Amino acid sequence: MTAASTITAGTEGTPRKGGVVTWACAPGFPPAVIFPFTPAERMGTRNILEFQALMYRTLYYFGSDGTPNVDYTQSIGEEPVWSEDGLTVRVKVKPWKWSSGETLSADNVLFWVNLMKVKGSRYGEYVPGYFPDNLTDYGKVAEDEVFFTFDKVYSKHWVLYNQLSTITPLPKSWDRTAAGPANASGDLADVEAVYEYLMAEQGNIVDEGNAHRTKWADSPIWSVVSGPWRLKSYTLEGVVTFVPNEHYSGPNKPYLDEFRQVPTFSDEEQYEMLKAGPDAENGIQVGYLPLSFATEPAVDPVVGGPNPLTEYTMHPQSAFCIRYISLNFNNPTVVGKMFAQTYLRQALQSTLDQDTAVRDIYQGYAYRQNGPVPMYPKTDYVSPRQREGAWPLPFSPEKAKALLEANGWDTSVTPAVCVRPGTGPGEAGAGIPAGTKLSILLRYVEGRPALTRVMENFRDAAAQAGIELRLQEVYGSILVAEDAPCEPTATTPCTWEMCCWNGGWAYHHPTGEILFSTKAGGNFGFYSDPKADELIERTVTSDDLEVLYEYQDYIANEVPVIFTPNFPIRLFEVANSIGGFGPINPYGMINPENWYYRD
Repeated sequence: MTAASTITAGTEGTPRKGGVVTWACAPGFPPAVIFPFTPAERMGTRNILEFQALMYRTLYYFGSDGTPNVDYTQSIGEEPVWSEDGLTVRVKVKPWKWSSGETLSADNVLFWVNLMKVKGSRYGEYVPGYFPDNLTDYGKVAEDEVFFTFDKVYSKHWVLYNQLSTITPLPKSWDRTAAGPANASGDLADVEAVYEYLMAEQGNIVDEGNAHRTKWADSPIWSVVSGPWRLKSYTLEGVVTFVPNEHYSGPNKPYLDEFRQVPTFSDEEQYEMLKAGPDAENGIQVGYLPLSFATEPAVDPVVGGPNPLTEYTMHPQSAFCIRYISLNFNNPTVVGKMFAQTYLRQALQSTLDQDTAVRDIYQGYAYRQNGPVPMYPKTDYVSPRQREGAWPLPFSPEKAKALLEANGWDTSVTPAVCVRPGTGPGEAGAGIPAGTKLSILLRYVEGRPALTRVMENFRDAAAQAGIELRLQEVYGSILVAEDAPCEPTATTPCTWEMCCWNGGWAYHHPTGEILFSTKAGGNFGFYSDPKADELIERTVTSDDLEVLYEYQDYIANEVPVIFTPNFPIRLFEVANSIGGFGPINPYGMINPENWYYRD
């Protein structure tokens, strides 16, 4: 057994040019979209951070030094310059090159902003009323500079971290339709047709097969990249291979000849591949230690504990994120009416035993998540009340039972039965008729034994309070496509109930508009609360931490989602022969361009 460690600069060794690094990815989420204007149902680490970001760089890059900060050296955009009145910001674009030889420009930025202006509802980070809706004007100052004028004075930090950070410059060669070149970067009238063309070139985003994905590498569209890597191949078996973009203009050029991502289908398969070692036939140099196999307890989830894999070094990636179970407030059945009741959501939260999961299931590699602001890496953003303990809803099936009984449910049986319908004090709430049984379908991603144990414990504790949770395991990519943000229609019934994809949301700045504002792109369950909207609006116009604390304490008490234990996105296992892996990015990014074999 060897202690987990992060290799320091003094032990990195001399970089050797060349070689192939193979990474075994997490099960259940093959890259399903290559066009980086990603819809909510396909937002996720695998699509965006492990795939798109290697090829298409955002205007600003975050977290390179291991802290939740912007890295201007690796960013396409220069540091923003603000007007004296705080309403207009100007951004200069560095003269980096696309792989086609085209120079990055203001038009590439405006292409993206115009897409958001017209097709924002199909982008997973779009929030109605915010960028670009909150602009009174925007445009080109020069060939390499853009400006944005806002409708009022916002927090400059928030604008950079949560608004400008959404922009991914797009090349002129993408600004076209099947009929030929277009002008979506300069004319909103062209945007719809260009968007439809690019989506068609990508292929069906809900098709779980790989046949259409095998065409991406040779596409004249998707082969034009700004990042350090370009796609060499995507096989029918789901193996994704990248090679260096020889025209990459950023500061860190790849050492490797190839970076290969291979799919896995369960935590058990991942662990067996790691046990075989990096030099085995079809060996992997980078993988992750499944939490269910981390048998030696960790004292600190950021540092980790003893590593059972002696040929690898462990690097926990504690991301600036929260994890939760989504609730479908738009479910048109009585289940949606039940989720609308705060007391019922509080009862659900009170039956999820985070502390036991942290200790006994995640072996200390996790930590309790009390509300909507990440607990790690540690910042001043977490409110004092949540920093100090389990406030406001510690694990207590007894409290959950009492909440239900006080609001019209007979909990002497499981599932509990509504015996006092109505909207008055002590009654169950609007739309919940007498005789309704408190039974909810909870679907979660398959292939993750630790998550299965958490879900089973949740089910058993909820039953003590009278809540029946019917568990169903689903392949991850199918789960997030089916249990997606939706509004009930004849063709889309929107009847999913509770969904856990073993993830949540990684923030740049944790103000909450993307997750809990009415109709926000990341608001998967369509939660809507005028007071939450008001509190969120205050957080984006002020840098006062007390304002952020008020918002998060309100959300923690209202539980629009069920907060689950947080844990590192990955317990990276990196072959001891590989250098350049750290520092670990707290936003979930990976940087294989920095990795190398040591001489």
